[in-house]
Amino acid sequence: MITLDTLSSIADAMEEAISLISCSTVKGEKVCMGADGTPTSRIDKVAENAALMHIQREGIPLNILSEEIGFVDNGGEEVLVMDPIDGTSNAIAGVPYYTISLAVGRDNTSNTRLAYMRNPATGDVYTAERGKGAFKNGCPMHVREPVMDDLFMMIYIGKGCHQDSFDLVRRVRSCRSFGCASLEMAIVAEGEADGSYLHTISDARSIRVVDIAASTLILREAGGEVYNLDGSLFDMPYDLEHRSNFLAVPCRSVFDYVMVKGDRPAPRRFGIYTNTSVSKAVDYTEEVIDALGDCEYVLDSGIAEVMGVPGTPLNEMDVEVVIVIGGDGTLLRAMQNTDAPVIGVNGGSVGFLAEIDKNDIASGIARLRSGDYNMDSRFKISTWYDGMYLPDSVNEVVVHTDTVAKIRHYRIYVDDILAADFRADGIVVSTPTGSTCYAMSLGAPYMAPNVEALLIVPMAPYKYNSRPFVVPATSKVVIENVMDKGCMIVLDGQEETEMRGCSKVEFLMSDSRARLIRFDSDFYCRVRRKLVNGE
Repeated sequence: MITLDTLSSIADAMEEAISLISCSTVKGEKVCMGADGTPTSRIDKVAENAALMHIQREGIPLNILSEEIGFVDNGGEEVLVMDPIDGTSNAIAGVPYYTISLAVGRDNTSNTRLAYMRNPATGDVYTAERGKGAFKNGCPMHVREPVMDDLFMMIYIGKGCHQDSFDLVRRVRSCRSFGCASLEMAIVAEGEADGSYLHTISDARSIRVVDIAASTLILREAGGEVYNLDGSLFDMPYDLEHRSNFLAVPCRSVFDYVMVKGDRPAPRRFGIYTNTSVSKAVDYTEEVIDALGDCEYVLDSGIAEVMGVPGTPLNEMDVEVVIVIGGDGTLLRAMQNTDAPVIGVNGGSVGFLAEIDKNDIASGIARLRSGDYNMDSRFKISTWYDGMYLPDSVNEVVVHTDTVAKIRHYRIYVDDILAADFRADGIVVSTPTGSTCYAMSLGAPYMAPNVEALLIVPMAPYKYNSRPFVVPATSKVVIENVMDKGCMIVLDGQEETEMRGCSKVEFLMSDSRARLIRFDSDFYCRVRRKLVNGE
């Protein structure tokens, strides 16, 4: 009979094996491609091999499902679902937040019978047996009673997370992202947190059963529950094909709070940033102030000076939301100077990024005050030139000739591999947000904002076959100005930096993201309304 002692002996063998790995460089060395389709680090493979050898040596009658080797049929009646190291990046970096995760059951998480997790860095052990409770280091664990206006949650906010994750960050008291799903769920199980939330925009970054088979049983035995994001009970088959998002909570009321947008706390502190060159700038600003009623607000220094009242520079404002009055350029300028969510009042012409029409200020601000909106998260481009970090860009970065009617020679490298070599007036490196702007005017396609990719567009290339192309947003893109003649680097049409001849500029996906407040209109409706029909 397989018991928790059996799993403890397997974990002993795994911990002993990984303790012999000399340094982080060796731990992180990629040694093969795992059965789950991702590269396997040496620490994962060493831990897995130790478990397999121990099981074979001791004649333990278990089939095995592991992220590295896949499924192994040993003729057993039950399956050992194993993540040799959950939180591999932490383990490699020496961050003491990773586990050996082992679970035993038949064919899915709903009938998992045993769960065993060990953190080799701290020695903490979490266990559960179905119907017998959950334990940490031998002491019983139980979830805590949540307080909705004081929630502490683990929320995945890495690359590929859904915009709702950033929305949730604003609604809870405090949040963390530790990079180890099994231990994050264990924190909920032991009553130290109120939830663990994973919501991604692609299957590639969602969870596999090997990651949380053990922690799911541990949380349920501690009195908590794991849900799919549609509210159904979480269940995954024992295979590597399925991936899922999830919400692990101490009780259903936390799920309802997290997933029901009507519970969003209404913002109370607003900043107002107005383009003073807009016609009726003061009138629009006064309309916004009237619509805010008894809410706190602070004016940007520029419009405040025009109105003869005190103001604060945008980058110094301590507010929950910034209301931007002007065109798309004003919105982009605002997002370069604040990390707060922004909403645009269209005082320009097209106003593709703006949400409130100048004729609907009162109703738009009323909706904003009530919390009846969605948060649209957009990634930014970070730019490095000559050892200097330039401001992040929401739309695009443009590299173009610094002399009228002169052409330049460019080379483009993607992850250090030469991708293109041509002569042109310049190059646009665009986010999906910027794809409906300068890039589109050059004949490139637009991209939906949830696409995590960069669009690279030649400007008036000398050869016809120099076409726009798309690369993953996580790529490092380098543009080389080959000729000994200068160029300009332009960020979102707002800031310019001179680029010498025979030099390179580097672009990476920024760690920060822009947050745009949206009401009901979806992206494709906006394209039809603003760009096709020209409303």
